Amino acid sequence: MNILSAIIVFENLHEVKRLFHWGPIIALTVIGVCSSMAILDSIIWYWPLDTTGGSINFIMLINWTVLILYNYFNAMFVGPGYISLEWKPENQQDIMYLQFCRLCQGYKAPRSHHCRKCNRCVMKMDHHCPWINNCCGHLNHAYFTSFLLLAPLGCMHAALIFIMTMYTQLYDRISFGWSSVKIDMSAARHIHHPIMPFSIAAFAATLFALGLALGTTIAVGMLFFIQMKVILRNKTSIEAWIEEKAKDRIQYYQTGEDFIFPYDLGSRWENFKQVFTWSGSPMGDGIEWPVHEKCNQYTLTIEQLKQKHDKRQRSVEYRVVEDYNGACCPLGKGLNTFFRTPCTEEPRIQLTKGETIFATRGTKWWMYGDKVLNEEQAKAGVRIRGWFPRRCVEKCHYDSANNSTSEEKKEQ
Repeated sequence: MNILSAIIVFENLHEVKRLFHWGPIIALTVIGVCSSMAILDSIIWYWPLDTTGGSINFIMLINWTVLILYNYFNAMFVGPGYISLEWKPENQQDIMYLQFCRLCQGYKAPRSHHCRKCNRCVMKMDHHCPWINNCCGHLNHAYFTSFLLLAPLGCMHAALIFIMTMYTQLYDRISFGWSSVKIDMSAARHIHHPIMPFSIAAFAATLFALGLALGTTIAVGMLFFIQMKVILRNKTSIEAWIEEKAKDRIQYYQTGEDFIFPYDLGSRWENFKQVFTWSGSPMGDGIEWPVHEKCNQYTLTIEQLKQKHDKRQRSVEYRVVEDYNGACCPLGKGLNTFFRTPCTEEPRIQLTKGETIFATRGTKWWMYGDKVLNEEQAKAGVRIRGWFPRRCVEKCHYDSANNSTSEEKKEQ
């Protein structure tokens, strides 16, 4: 029993460590600044004990803060749900439809993906969010989306308080001349008895908080609409990308296939209920899912296998001609490489002259690919892939009689 308790305590401490990351630190700082400044400005502008309107305003403000933090911490600590290590489907014949995860030493269940940051296969993974320092997936998708809705609403309320506070406090202090505008912050000309003084420092802090509130409203509001767009189609951001690649693959090879996304139930309301429920827990166990009548549980995983095979066939072999230390913005690789680094949390990989890489995608100045490893690393399940500067590699050229390259691709 003591060992079990120790394990639980260790796991809880591990979860608490999620707070000590730049994402949660910034997010909680913004929430704290906007909330505290809104409370202080409410006392100055609309004292809650004087009128019913002031009381309602103050209660709503506290309510926004509590709901935002509740959904934020649930999104962080409840987590997305993980596929068990060494997981296998009950029917062993279904293994042929699934991808094998070398790191988890198990098969990836439908809709699951391996997260490099969490180092686990995540149920119905949407993305890894740095702001909660966790993945958004099956179990916390509703909490995360609710946070994305409540944060802009709370910030809009706070922004209104900031604007009204500055307006009411500056109105009696501004004097207009023929060629100038003067602001006397020392005292109001008319009778005015604020509960707290509104000084220059308070004005600057309110103006700063207003900028944070408006910026958060725009940025987080856009994320909310993006999330709702995929939720109403019962997709994740990753699955939307897989569907786009499926259409491209069919069009490129002219296969004549009719790809149907299997998890869209045909009704936005039914799709919505898959994520949002009265109980707070999403529908399903994270392994099996309701699907379209013309599809089965493995329709999407089969498409993923086809795309993976296609990526191997279309990958291009490159040889490293210049060392690279794996820096995000390398100073020594040119200005364009420095300023046009990919805006993603995907890793950069170190390169040593003479190594071989199979590139699968890229931009004008950067490329993404898998490094060819030795036999021991390959057997151990090691995989090194990520971004690197395009100038550090050159394309390999082989004649048609050389089959070693294709054999290495198949092993990867």
